[in-house]
Amino acid sequence: MEPFVTSDTENGALAALRARISEHWENLSKSERAVCRVLTDMSAERLLYASAAELGAQSRTSNASVVRTLQTLGYSGLSELKQEVAAPFSSSVAPDVRLRQRLEHVGQDLQQIQREIWAEASELIELGRRANDDARYSTAVNLIVHADTVYCYGLGASGIAAEHLALRLRRIGVPTRRLTTDGFKLADEVMSLGARDLLVIFAPGRVTSDIEALLDHAQLVGASVLLVTDELLDQLAPRVTSALVAPHTPTGLTAEGLSGILVGDVLVQAVSAVGPDKALRSSQRLNDLRARLGY
Repeated sequence: MEPFVTSDTENGALAALRARISEHWENLSKSERAVCRVLTDMSAERLLYASAAELGAQSRTSNASVVRTLQTLGYSGLSELKQEVAAPFSSSVAPDVRLRQRLEHVGQDLQQIQREIWAEASELIELGRRANDDARYSTAVNLIVHADTVYCYGLGASGIAAEHLALRLRRIGVPTRRLTTDGFKLADEVMSLGARDLLVIFAPGRVTSDIEALLDHAQLVGASVLLVTDELLDQLAPRVTSALVAPHTPTGLTAEGLSGILVGDVLVQAVSAVGPDKALRSSQRLNDLRARLGY
């Protein structure tokens, strides 16, 4: 197959996709080639919002053929390809433009909206399921179990995942503090962080000055750091004790913190399994307090 010609301004992930197709072309089946032809004709914007069902229909194949083709090309699935395409697209296209494109793509049909949301959520969950192995989770659980106090930080939409983890850890008896402010007041909340504590930072794809300061302070006092991220794993790996991957949506159709919340749920259940008696006692104490409050 002739190599695909790409421009200097083309999305790098699309160029990489076309290079993979050229490399594997001779070994692809008829249906896989049909899927590849559709993929190579798509812009970054269109690909971000395409579902496996749409790609299957356009290539006159099937959902399974689309997934199989992407796996043959070396991707875990459609979500991984979208994540790679989204990185440069998200940084170069203004939020209002992305919103307009999203609205134009989804339209006003309620059934279409439902299909798009659930399809993207399913793809995101599958990508998140594959992102972390047992060893990564085991290390993170060990940090939580042995920490005197767990400090949870997340900015903006990531704060929802941080709040979720802090709440659930408290309910199973883990001393936890949710860092709820940023800027000037953040210093007051984090000044008690010590060497036997754990700082959990939810930061999908952007390092802010607050995160820089938190990492510096954790290193200064000797605290452990667990990073939950999508794009910052390589960049921040030398500065954290452990890290978990929580892919976030490239389109904005589903909540940014969805996979971070699910990663937190895995951690909470694993911590509960390590210390079931403590978790049960905490649950009983919580229910007793609620009863006394009239609930």
